[in-house]
Amino acid sequence: MSMLLVLGEFRIIGTEPDGDTIQFAPTDPLAFEKLVDAPVEVKNGRARVRLEGVDALETHYDRTGPRIRQPAEFGDKAAQELLTFLGFGDVRRVGQKVVSADPPQTPGWVLTQGGDPFKRCVALIGTGTPPGADGTQIPVDVPLLQTTVNHHLLKTGLVYPGFYDKLPRDLRGELAAVTRQAREAGLGLWPLDVTTTPGGAPITGMPSLTEVVILPKLFRRLVDHFNLVEQSLSSFPAYLAGQEDNVEVLSTRTKQLSLLPLVQIINGTAVRMTAQPEDTVYTEG
Repeated sequence: MSMLLVLGEFRIIGTEPDGDTIQFAPTDPLAFEKLVDAPVEVKNGRARVRLEGVDALETHYDRTGPRIRQPAEFGDKAAQELLTFLGFGDVRRVGQKVVSADPPQTPGWVLTQGGDPFKRCVALIGTGTPPGADGTQIPVDVPLLQTTVNHHLLKTGLVYPGFYDKLPRDLRGELAAVTRQAREAGLGLWPLDVTTTPGGAPITGMPSLTEVVILPKLFRRLVDHFNLVEQSLSSFPAYLAGQEDNVEVLSTRTKQLSLLPLVQIINGTAVRMTAQPEDTVYTEG
């Protein structure tokens, strides 16, 4: 599988980078125009980049209501690890907004197949010597993947995997493998993860979501349900049934139109998923 290589700079002053998104200024402002089928928006010389294969704990989710975040420890650690990997030091924030950093921008590159429905560039991210010429299609294999921050964050256990169907199978397999290794070694967030534990995540309303470590995809669905429907789990299954989360469970080769078949409500006060995050692949809608 080949991806478009784009060179440029990561810029964070005045932005709110988290563990899986950051802003990138391509050296060639027209570089992303080659991605006709999955466009990437470049505004004021910058594109928003979402890390391919990675889903970090939410630090400022506000799509359907007031801002809310998941437990701060690992959301903040993932964000800091991303910036450190990219060469940023002495990063200072007011709230989530970066007000200073040394240096204020760092050189790097992205490998992408295109944008998501929000026109963010979905990419593998690297620094140092680029693997080819700017604006060219580059074959991406596992050794190249292993040099990226995507691989690094999953290997350290600071983020969850978030796989979509455009990610090639061999690359997905490598990211799944390091995810399992991190979980088995008890690294990062995994000792506190309750996404698939038998008792599930205790959820009694919006405030409880800030206290449990769960898959961000499930967190977002719960937040949206509480904002748009009600502050209880009683109608959460019906809400999930109405969401188009086209998902495949790889181990059973079953495809579902929503998360509903993968989610259990326990005694009306807890939620769990029946498949591990690395065992699921979503269709980008």
